[in-house]
Amino acid sequence: MAKPFDELRERLLRAGAAPRHVRRYLSEVADHLADLRAEEERAGRSPADAESAALIRLGGMDDLAKSMIEQRQFRAWSARAPWAIFGLAPLFLLAGVWFVSLLILWFGWQVFLPGADTPFGHRPGTHRIFELANIYFQLDRLLYFAAPVLVGWGIGLLAARQRLKAVWPSVGFFLIALIGGLAQVQASRTAVPHGLGHISMSFAFAPTIHGGPFGLLQMLLLPMIALPYLVWRFRKAHSLSA
Repeated sequence: MAKPFDELRERLLRAGAAPRHVRRYLSEVADHLADLRAEEERAGRSPADAESAALIRLGGMDDLAKSMIEQRQFRAWSARAPWAIFGLAPLFLLAGVWFVSLLILWFGWQVFLPGADTPFGHRPGTHRIFELANIYFQLDRLLYFAAPVLVGWGIGLLAARQRLKAVWPSVGFFLIALIGGLAQVQASRTAVPHGLGHISMSFAFAPTIHGGPFGLLQMLLLPMIALPYLVWRFRKAHSLSA
C-alpha cells in the first residue's frame, strides 16, 4: 500500500477493523485518490501540485479513519469478543488437533501392534516393520507435542496482524501452555478398558505425557509458544524508536 496510507492502515487495525476490510477500504481510497489526482492534472496542475490538491480533497486521516471505525460490521472478532478468540477458540483448536493425533495413534496401534497391550514402548519383531512403525508413531508424537506451539503461533500471528496489545494474546498463551503442560494420555487395553478405543486423556500434575518424560516441564514451552509475537513486539518497538 502506498505510503500516504500507512498511517491510516495502522490506525484502522489498532481500532479493531478486520485486516481484510482494511485492505479493501484502502484500495478504494487509493482508487479515489488516483481519480482526484487525474482531475487535478487535467486542470493543468503539475504532478506534485495535483498530488497535494488531491490529498486535500480526499480528506484528513481522522475523517477517513472515522468513517470506517464507526461501522461495527467492519470490526474483527478479535476486537468484538477477544475473550472468545483468545480464550476459547485456541482451546477448541488444540482439542481438535489432539483428537486427530489420538486417532492416528489408535489407527497405528491396530495396524502395527494389534496384539500389544499398549502402543507405548513396544517394539515389533522384524526390523522392517519396526522402521515403518517407528516413523509412523514418531510423526504422531511430533504432531501431539507440536500442537500447543502451533496453536500459540496462530494466536501470535492473529494478534500481530490486528496490532493488539499483549493482554489477550498473553491469556491465550498461558492457557495453551497450562493445558499442554497438564495433559497426559493413557493407551492400554488393560488399564483403559472403557476408554475410547482403550485410549484416554486426562489433565493432572503427573510426570509423564503421552508416554514421554515431560509432564509439567512442557510448561517451559510458554516462551516458545509466544516467541513469534514477542519478536514482532520487539521489532515494532524498535522501528518506532528509530
